[in-house]
Amino acid sequence: MDVNLINPFLEAIRDVMPQLGFNQVERSKLTIGERELSGKGVTIIVGLSEGANGNVAYNMTRDAACRIASTMMMGAPVPELDEMAKSAISELGNMLTANAATQLSNKGLSVNISSPSLIIGSDFRVKISSTKYLNMELTIDSISLELLIAIET
Repeated sequence: MDVNLINPFLEAIRDVMPQLGFNQVERSKLTIGERELSGKGVTIIVGLSEGANGNVAYNMTRDAACRIASTMMMGAPVPELDEMAKSAISELGNMLTANAATQLSNKGLSVNISSPSLIIGSDFRVKISSTKYLNMELTIDSISLELLIAIET
């Protein structure tokens, strides 16, 4: 997978998360996955089309999703994924992917993104690629988040 397609997503996380109240973003592990991802509890999938085709997924536990939603909602307690928390998490996927799409566009690669799909549950598999995808494990203020990128031009 082309690093020019990957870096905008990492940069988007580094740019957007501090705007939402997070302080530290660290990349911890990089692996290659084949075709399907295993859900951890909450998964946001956003499709890309036009100049780059494929999917991007943000995979996390329910606890991580609640903690992220809480920070996005100015520290409001989020003990469970209610409709407001689900909306916040979906919007996170939209914001991160739109930021990366803008960066790709600035490099001459026009990209359209779909509305985010939110999947809740922990014992499922989703096909996000016809071959392989990049799995980047991140730690954001001690919250684990998997960024899965399955796109090509």
